[in-house]
Amino acid sequence: MRVDAGDKAPDFTLPTDGGGELSLSSLEGRKVVLYFYPKDDTSGCTAESIAFRDALADFEEAGTAVIGLSKDSAAKHDKFKVKYDLNFPLVADEECTACEAWGVWIEKSMYGRKYMGIERSTFLIDANGKIARAWRKVKVPGHVEEVLEAAKQL
Repeated sequence: MRVDAGDKAPDFTLPTDGGGELSLSSLEGRKVVLYFYPKDDTSGCTAESIAFRDALADFEEAGTAVIGLSKDSAAKHDKFKVKYDLNFPLVADEECTACEAWGVWIEKSMYGRKYMGIERSTFLIDANGKIARAWRKVKVPGHVEEVLEAAKQL
C-alpha cells in the first residue's frame, strides 16, 4: 500500500512520548504535518526533528500541527524529546502498522545488505483529512522550509 496526494489519510491510534496516545483522526479540522523518520537520535533524524522544533511556531501560525513518527518505543521518544527539547508529539509505531498503511515501510539497502526500514517521508494533511502533499526519500537540508511554505499555502 502506498498513499499519495489526494488520498484520505490513513488513521491510526498509537502511543506517544509522555505516556500518551494519539489518533490522527482526532486532529481533523486542523492541517497536520506527519513526518516519518527512521530512528531517534541518529544524525539525519535529529537534524530533521530539530528543524521542525525550530519552525514549530511558524507551523502553528499557519494552523498546522507537527507530528513525528518512527518505530522507536515511547520510552526512547521520551529520551529523544528531552535531549533535544522537542516540542511536538512523537508517535511510537513499534508494530509498523501506520508505516505499512502509509507505504513508508520499504526494503532498503546499505553496503549490499538488504533490510526493511522506514523511508524518510513527510505528508501534509489538510483540515478534511486528505493528503495535500507527499514528500518521499526526503533530504533533510531545506525540507522543513519547503513543507512550511506548502502549509502556508494550503
